[in-house]
Amino acid sequence: MFAETAPLSAPLHLPGADQPVWRDKLLQLLESTGEGIFGIDMDGCCTFINRAGAEQLGFAPGEVLGKNMHELAHHSHADGAHYPEHLCPIFNAFRMALPCRIDTELFWRRDGSAFAVEYSSYPIVDGGVVQGAVVTFVDISARKRAEEALRHANDVLEQRVSERTQALSEALQQLRELSAYTHTVREEERTRIAREVHDELGSLLVALKMDVGWLDKRLGEQQQREPVQAQAMRDTMRSKCQNMGRLIEAAVDNVGRIITDLRPSILDHQGLWAALDWQAHEFVQSAELELDWQMDVEQAVPLPEPSAMAIFRIFQEMLSNVGRHAQASHLAITILATAAEISISVQDNGRGAAAAAFEAANAYGVMGMRERARHLGGSLEISSQIGLGSLFHLRIQLPNS
Repeated sequence: MFAETAPLSAPLHLPGADQPVWRDKLLQLLESTGEGIFGIDMDGCCTFINRAGAEQLGFAPGEVLGKNMHELAHHSHADGAHYPEHLCPIFNAFRMALPCRIDTELFWRRDGSAFAVEYSSYPIVDGGVVQGAVVTFVDISARKRAEEALRHANDVLEQRVSERTQALSEALQQLRELSAYTHTVREEERTRIAREVHDELGSLLVALKMDVGWLDKRLGEQQQREPVQAQAMRDTMRSKCQNMGRLIEAAVDNVGRIITDLRPSILDHQGLWAALDWQAHEFVQSAELELDWQMDVEQAVPLPEPSAMAIFRIFQEMLSNVGRHAQASHLAITILATAAEISISVQDNGRGAAAAAFEAANAYGVMGMRERARHLGGSLEISSQIGLGSLFHLRIQLPNS
């Protein structure tokens, strides 16, 4: 609602009957405006109304004259409740000399429909005596609809901003948790490698050092021994050398295994597809699973090294998930690659899991796979039912070459 305006400094005077020229000009002015204008006497009855005002109310001008304007067009609130006449701001203009300008109410048409209206009401004064009021009004339905549409659009926008903000907050929280998990895994991996180097390579090297020391000592004593004793010593040293050879072979095997865990050399030497083939068959052999294997990569294009490594790690995590949780006996792996897309699916016949298990906040393996897939511009779809196994499906759309 607009604030009430101060009374006019010069109250409105209607020209008297002895001024026909001015009256004609006033009538022409009233008829020329698009706003509705009407006058009311001290009883609230219409004394004049222009054609625009009458048409907005659904009447001819002659049908309105002499009618109580509050009862005719201002009788009810928007909810249909009765609008008491003594509360009407239009009538207060002449009863209490209170001019007003209001845009929060309705006028009612002849057919019973209503429209949003902005109206002003000012007292008519003649000879210092209030004779009634003049009212101007305009239909603001379109403006109200536009304002409502704008409010609705703002509400929708605020809701979307709130949802996006919430989603971003959750994503950031997951990213923090994933980052913390990644650091933890990295430290655990470093600890594991250090332990293996210390426990296995360290012990092998210590044993080799002791054997070398023994050989050095015995070689120094060789010249002092009798022929029979020398032959026996040579046999013993030969046995020691053979044992040292076995220790060296074990050390080489352990070094190779540790290096393969860190980064499979086949990935560098033979490429991604050979590495996936090797990893799949190594896994099913060690896990004693049946394998259905399908690979079609004849139309594949070379991938950048970081992308190939990311795909390999996702595949490793798929297999690791089967090994840790599935309790499966059969595995089906399908790898298809073209110049436009890479598709890798891993399906097991294990115990399966509820969908919520793959969305849990601590499902870091799944989070890591999905994050790598998103970084490659792809997606990871997971479908699983309890007792019916799980399917992991990686799709990556490749950029046009």
